[in-house]
Amino acid sequence: MKHIFETKVYYSDTDAYGVVWHGAYLRWLEKGRVDLCDTLGLDLVTLKKSDILLPVTNMNVRYKASAKLNDTVIIETWIEKYNSLSITFKQLIKSKETEKIFIEALFDVVAINEAGKLYRRLPEEIVQAFKKDDEKCPACV
Repeated sequence: MKHIFETKVYYSDTDAYGVVWHGAYLRWLEKGRVDLCDTLGLDLVTLKKSDILLPVTNMNVRYKASAKLNDTVIIETWIEKYNSLSITFKQLIKSKETEKIFIEALFDVVAINEAGKLYRRLPEEIVQAFKKDDEKCPACV
């Protein structure tokens, strides 16, 4: 499953050079991951009440080009792979008009409890949400 949304680049998203500030991209990427989880039935507030947190443990963001004021960008998010311990999200941010890629990103996420202890296996509610989507994600194991 791929989650896709678009947003317009506003003045508050840009820096002194008139291009999108790097932190704005990170906000959009976060929104894409959270919205994908919601679509899969994994509400982060509900997970927290079950003592499951999903922190980012690694991020690899490649800035390929800069979006500018008034551009409309498309943010695509999908699960690249997962195993018993972690989830890797793949994300792209690109121009709606030209499809030029501005950002390619990979984010690794693990499951921990509120005390910070790592779950050695992804909790069952997460695994079940991914299993429902497996036929659309052949790279997931």
